[in-house]
Amino acid sequence: MPRQEYQAQLDTLREDVLYMSEVVLERLRLGLDALKQKDVELAEEVIEGDGEVNDMYLELEQQCVDLLALQQPVAGDLRFIAATFKIITDLERIADLATNLGQYAKDANADVFPDVDVQSIGEEVAAMIERAMAAYADEDAAACFDISERDDDIDTLCREASELVVRDLIEREFEDTTPDSEDEVEALMQDVSRLLLTIRDLERVGDHAVNIAARTLYMVENDDSLIY
Repeated sequence: MPRQEYQAQLDTLREDVLYMSEVVLERLRLGLDALKQKDVELAEEVIEGDGEVNDMYLELEQQCVDLLALQQPVAGDLRFIAATFKIITDLERIADLATNLGQYAKDANADVFPDVDVQSIGEEVAAMIERAMAAYADEDAAACFDISERDDDIDTLCREASELVVRDLIEREFEDTTPDSEDEVEALMQDVSRLLLTIRDLERVGDHAVNIAARTLYMVENDDSLIY
């Protein structure tokens, strides 16, 4: 195959991956909106949209396999395809986590922990994904290190949010504001569980952003220092 046609296939793969990232980010933000608004219909839209992302993943996976099997790329092209294969896996998993947010939004009973700012954490991790994909598009190695460092801040925000939930529960106990019936206790604990899972899932989105940055750094500079 002539080099020009081969390069066009590589460019198409990159463009398709960037489009997939836009769809995934939209799903993530819709999931956050569904949580904020307690919007069941929007939550259903997020959940049902997961199939579209799965289809994209399978199509891009096949593109990567075809380029590896039929073109036998070497050096930089090989790293690009290998990194892309890993990145689409991270994107697919982010979409799964967005689906989780939709399910939490469907099941939530009330905003029982108003001091926990899930939306701010969500916007931070969404911005990390945007920056990671921009680094992939621009082959920006320096940005990869910035994204990795930002993850420490996300971990701190998530830890503080989880601690706030636990502290609130303890204060309720001491203030004798615990629910009166077993059903009310069960409903409260379900809300607590969903909130802690939401925080955990957003932290995982940040981890996937770091994975994307790590693979991009490897792709650009053959540097695996961020891969763990």
